[in-house]
This record gives sequence, C-alpha cells and structure tokens, in this order.
Amino acid sequence: MKTRFILINTSHAGNVGACARAMKVMGFDDLVLVAPRWANVLRREETIQRASGALDVLKNARLVATLDEALDGMTHLCATAMTPRDFGPPTVAPREHFEMLSKIEQTVHATQGLEPDNIKNPEAGVAFLFGSERFGMSNDDVYRCHACLSIPTNPSFGSLNLGAAIQVVAYEWRLALGGFAVQERAATPVYADARQVGGMLEHWAQALIDIDFLDPASPKKLMPRLNQLVNRAHITVEEIHILRGIAKAVAQVAARAKASTGAAGEAPAPAKALPKR
Repeated sequence: MKTRFILINTSHAGNVGACARAMKVMGFDDLVLVAPRWANVLRREETIQRASGALDVLKNARLVATLDEALDGMTHLCATAMTPRDFGPPTVAPREHFEMLSKIEQTVHATQGLEPDNIKNPEAGVAFLFGSERFGMSNDDVYRCHACLSIPTNPSFGSLNLGAAIQVVAYEWRLALGGFAVQERAATPVYADARQVGGMLEHWAQALIDIDFLDPASPKKLMPRLNQLVNRAHITVEEIHILRGIAKAVAQVAARAKASTGAAGEAPAPAKALPKR
C-alpha cells in the first residue's frame, strides 16, 4: 500500500528533518508538508542536521498550500491526536488499527484469487496526518479521517515530540506490512586457540613483572587464575591483539620510568607496596 506522511502547519524545522529520518529507517519516502511555518524549511540547516542522512526524503518532499492537495491519491486517512474527539472517527491504538487494515487488505485480495504474499493494490494509499506542534490537528481535519490514532502512553505524561510520534507510527505500520528482517552480524567471530592464549598470557606475565606486580620467584596462582578467566571469556583473536597491545604499552611505560630514574642519578622514591602473586 502506498504510504504518505503529511505534516500540517509544522512550526519547527528540526522536526521536519527528524520526520524524514524516522521515515527512511522504516522504508518510507513520501513526505508532504501543508503550509509549514518556513517556506524554505526543506533547506534550513536545522532540518538537514536532524535528517541525519535522510536527505533523499527531504529532496523528494513536497510543500502544498492545502490539505486537499496533500491527500491526492490517498484512500485511507489516519489522524494522530492524544485527546479523543466527541465526534468524528474512532480513536484507536496504531497496532490495533493497522492489524485490522492488514486483514481487510488480505480479505479483499483473497476474493480475487491472490495469495497473501502477493498482495499489491496500486489503488490503495494510506496517509498519516500530524498537526502543528503548537496546537495539534484541527477538528475539521480530524473529522475527514477514517481513524484517529492515539499512541498508548503514560496517562500523566502522554505528549510526544513530533519526530518521536512519527517514528512510532512508522514502526508500527512497517510491522503491519511485514517488517524487515533482523540484520545478523556480518562476520562470525574467530575465537583464539590455545597457542594464541598462551602467548598472550606470557606477554602479560612479563608486563606484570615489569611493574612489580608479579614476583617471578614466587608466582603462586596468579597466571593459572588468569588463564581460567580467559578461558571462560572465550576471547577472540581480535581481543588477543588488544590485550597484547595493552601489555606492550604497560612494559613500555615501565621501561621509560626506569630509564628516567637512571638518567637522573637518583634512587627511586619508595613505591607503594603491591601484593605479590
């Protein structure tokens, strides 16, 4: 189904950019602005910054003078409002309403002999209408719609930022349309083998000796315990490189400290005793 997001009398340029970003991450790109506060809103710096990469949505967006122009080609209209109206369309939660729309669409096409996976009605178009940040949607605009969406929120603090409201509606609608597959990690981690772990532990042992934390004459159980810790962590080859890099840096700092003390010709100040392991 064609999907359009319509912003009516938007007063903050940044919200237009946030809307574009919210739409793009959910796979939508049809944005129409009805009489926004700024005639150049799509080119304003704050709009572009808040879009954060969704410049193609801004480029394709349209500015129109009236709501009638924005609704051209749309067959199902959804207003958004926190406060229910005494008259007009029923107030429903987005998920509930979108599930109903999806079922109706499948029923219509099932009667035409189409499988649900092949549903595509080029004549159907859903529009989501969002009012001004300052005063919301007018009653007349709400009354034109088939449903009034109300996002379930904290009863004592239910006012959502425009960009956040659009993100929620876009997400719920995308789920109703089938959603996107969860992206798996591009690469399977490569775990370190016993030889690599052993080499890293030897490197760490030397670094600990260099800073007088490990007594090589009386090592006790420190290194076996570190070995068990590493085994439980199932560390990767990349993590081995990081740990060896830390050990190298520790040894270099210790060497510079000793060299500096020797060059000054002074005995080092008594160091705070470290526990021997």
